[in-house]
Amino acid sequence: MNDVHGVIHIHSCPLALVPQIEWTLTHVVSLLEEFEWVQQSIEPGTVRATVSWTGGSGIAARFASALRGWEQTRFEVWESTGTNRDGVRYVHTPDLGIFYTLTDAAGNSVVGEDRLRYALDMADGDIGELERELSLALGEPWDRELEPYRRAAAARIAPLRRKTSVV
Repeated sequence: MNDVHGVIHIHSCPLALVPQIEWTLTHVVSLLEEFEWVQQSIEPGTVRATVSWTGGSGIAARFASALRGWEQTRFEVWESTGTNRDGVRYVHTPDLGIFYTLTDAAGNSVVGEDRLRYALDMADGDIGELERELSLALGEPWDRELEPYRRAAAARIAPLRRKTSVV
């Protein structure tokens, strides 16, 4: 059932990995969208792409798992909210690894009770440590690392090539 939609932002990946990433997304998770790769201006030798998708609930986890194997990539995978279902967001950077959070209808991170209790326990009354734990729970280190890549995506750069994927 294709009741979910989302987006994959590949913020940067080495140009040499493009065929493998396209193959992975088209064959492992049956993505039928077109890839339009452009140079990533803040990291020479890398490219970026954004692809929208539709599919069943939970497919964002399959995308993130498939992309996570390409450790040199920076990416975000979003899955929409729906009736009786939270949205999700997966983020990966080479330095920080993978981050996962539930999201609400506005795209805000939803931090659960267990994670908040963990942060309080780890802080043990130290406000600085509590701030650090809450920052991690919200994915702030990943957002800080990705923000320059997101801003670069706003610049208009001609595509390197177009490819229509066939499953």
